[in-house]
Amino acid sequence: MRTFALAGNPNCGKTTLFNGLTGSTAHVGNWPGVTVDKKEGIYKGGSEKVNIVDLPGIYSLSPYTPEEVIARNFILDEKPDGIINIVDATNLERNLYLTTQLLEMDVPVIIALNMMDEVEKKGDKIDVKELESKIGVPVVSICALKNKGIKELMERAVAMPKTRKGQTVVKANLSGAIEKAEKFYENKEASSPVFHAMKLLENDELEVSQKDNASLLAEITESYGEDLEAVIADERYKYIAANFSGAKKKKTEKAVLTKSDKIDKVLTHRIWSIPIFLVILFVIFHLTFSENLFFLNGFGDGWMPALVDDLGWDEDSFWTALVACFYDGAVFSPGVILTNLLCLVTDYITEGVSLLIEVCGGAAWVDSLVCDAVLGGIFAVLGFLPQILFLFLGFSILEDTGYMARVAFILDRIFRRFGLSGRAFMPMIMGFGCSLPAMINTRTLADEKERTATIRVIPFFSCGAKLPILTAMSGAILEVFGVGNVDLITYSMYLVGIVVAICAVILMRNTTMKGATPPFIMELPAYHAPGFKNLMIHLWDKTKHFVKKAFTIIFASTVIIWFLQSFSWSWEFLLEETEEFGMVNLRTDESILGSIGMLIQPIFTPLGFGSQLGTEFGWVFAVAAITGLVAKENVIATFGALAAVVAKQYIDWEGDDGDILAAVAMVEGTGITIPAILAFIVFNMTTIPCFAACATAKAELPKGKFKWTVLFWVVTSYVASCMVYTIGSWWWTLFIWLAVWAIIITFIVLNNKGKLENIKFWKKGRS
Repeated sequence: MRTFALAGNPNCGKTTLFNGLTGSTAHVGNWPGVTVDKKEGIYKGGSEKVNIVDLPGIYSLSPYTPEEVIARNFILDEKPDGIINIVDATNLERNLYLTTQLLEMDVPVIIALNMMDEVEKKGDKIDVKELESKIGVPVVSICALKNKGIKELMERAVAMPKTRKGQTVVKANLSGAIEKAEKFYENKEASSPVFHAMKLLENDELEVSQKDNASLLAEITESYGEDLEAVIADERYKYIAANFSGAKKKKTEKAVLTKSDKIDKVLTHRIWSIPIFLVILFVIFHLTFSENLFFLNGFGDGWMPALVDDLGWDEDSFWTALVACFYDGAVFSPGVILTNLLCLVTDYITEGVSLLIEVCGGAAWVDSLVCDAVLGGIFAVLGFLPQILFLFLGFSILEDTGYMARVAFILDRIFRRFGLSGRAFMPMIMGFGCSLPAMINTRTLADEKERTATIRVIPFFSCGAKLPILTAMSGAILEVFGVGNVDLITYSMYLVGIVVAICAVILMRNTTMKGATPPFIMELPAYHAPGFKNLMIHLWDKTKHFVKKAFTIIFASTVIIWFLQSFSWSWEFLLEETEEFGMVNLRTDESILGSIGMLIQPIFTPLGFGSQLGTEFGWVFAVAAITGLVAKENVIATFGALAAVVAKQYIDWEGDDGDILAAVAMVEGTGITIPAILAFIVFNMTTIPCFAACATAKAELPKGKFKWTVLFWVVTSYVASCMVYTIGSWWWTLFIWLAVWAIIITFIVLNNKGKLENIKFWKKGRS
């Protein structure tokens, strides 16, 4: 089976084309560097199957960033049967710079001229045949977003000759130097000698690292006495302007603001850009979490109950429950409606399974294990899937329209003052989806210290796995204390995570991770409507990942938790049959889980969810925080497994059959306060991420940095949570914290200015 590699600049539509060719669920983004690992898929739309490899988005084949090295090494070492070079037709000249380098390799090349629909909208024209004639390789007009021209592209790609000799467009006065370097590599029997020769003349570090290569470069440089790298870059652009730019005919030479330019005048405004970004985020959160979509309390109080009575629906009927999914004195947001509908289904499933076990004569402990532990834990997590997907859909729309790239541009103006480029915000914002690809995406950052600092704060941007914690605890605050609303509390906690991340980065970049701020150059993509297919691929990938976790890691965790809270250290089975509540543990302090929880409980006392809770169930929050280190979904799964025990002993059910939020049960059963709940949320948002994210961080961080990163996560989460709890409980402690941070910041500033060098104890400590 033949293999073709997709290569192109960031934002050229490369990954969109990959999805169109393979039907893959690879993530599609609208900012530079989304694809940092190669992804493979099979194209089955032609006469033969073709293996498609999606390479990282790059601007050149010089090894300035890790993704450029990945793309370069794959082409040189793996020797694909051809390269499909995706070129953004709206930015022809810039995109063709990479093309001139690809043409220097001994690999067949075909150019996919993408986004031709955008060119036509502007009234411009590109003569594809003229472009093909001048470049000397096949050129096909496509629109990856709308799947236009893809079949023709693959037909011509498969029909290309299997071999090709690389050629360079650079001539000028460097012909002698190029020929000398090319012959040098031919004698070494290197593949693609023209490419290696050009890279050597460009002072490519991978080429110069070899001693004999460096000697040749020194000899050539001495003969020419010029900065060959700058000369070659200039020659490439001159050649593009002279030969390729003429193929594009613009409608008018008069400068006219495009639709994207007009939108950017508002969305990237120096003053209003940040407030607009915050408002957009709030709208997404409101549509996802709000239980009062239109801010109308008591809407329909008169006619809605009357309508239910007229229809003859019983209070406990399915139809009454169905109506309650959409309305309860106010119209719910789409995210809440979808969640309610899913929970309605899972409730009926749990009741059906419980009834089946009873009919089959199953023991009461089996019903407890299956319904309370397994189904209770899994459904407690799956119940939040609709809101996770709805929130992710909102972020995906912002990303695919091109707005997220603007956010990076906006924040670069702020970040740069603190030693961080706007490019670092791109992987951070990816953390809202999942920390794993976000950490991998830091490969787009050239500076090692900036990469390390960014990886460390990515978990503070709450991923989908942490959303159930935020939503459940926010709902518990509203249900138990009648304070605030879910969307506002959740939104605030997301902002807290962002603030903690930014503060942590500033602290690191001024102490242990000091370094020059790398330049940030990016081209803002034109705004466009997101493709429905791509959005659905995003959501399906997220759903598959979440459900897989629920039925593997979370399933195993809930069974283990049930086992630990059902047995004592002497292996005595503690569950007892009760007439009112079925199988329940009335001696939780004797259970394995209870004793472990009470042992670690005091550690969390300064954070508000430790031993000061004053009930025998004060340990449940400590246990939930620990199980969350395996997977953050385990926090709510733990609540689901323990809710039956805690709630049945402490909550006045008033005839209810047990259908109650696990988080509400935990709050009622422990007597935890609002500041402690917020501290619990902050701790889980900022502490050590899941095991999978830890493994990724260890692989991406420089050697020896991972252990310090784990310590950083633990300390940051502990301090942040302690601040939230103490300030929330005793407002005057705010001044103590401000004084502490003022002292720390003063020492950092004085140290950076070199004004602590004369202090004896400081000098001794530093030495």
